[in-house]
Amino acid sequence: MDVSTLTSLLHEAEEHHGKYEAEAAPHAWPDWYAAFIVSRDQGRTPEQAYDDAVAHLEGGGQ
Repeated sequence: MDVSTLTSLLHEAEEHHGKYEAEAAPHAWPDWYAAFIVSRDQGRTPEQAYDDAVAHLEGGGQ
């Protein structure tokens, strides 16, 4: 992955994390971002990556 791609994915993760953060218990945001970015890098849609990141933090993910 190149810097431009990672930068884009970080911005996308930030945007989607806001929705989760507004409703979630306190958590380590880097864990959510990492799960989201890995999922997107694997070709999943932003919506699927959101679900993957939530599942990761709630113990049901990668």
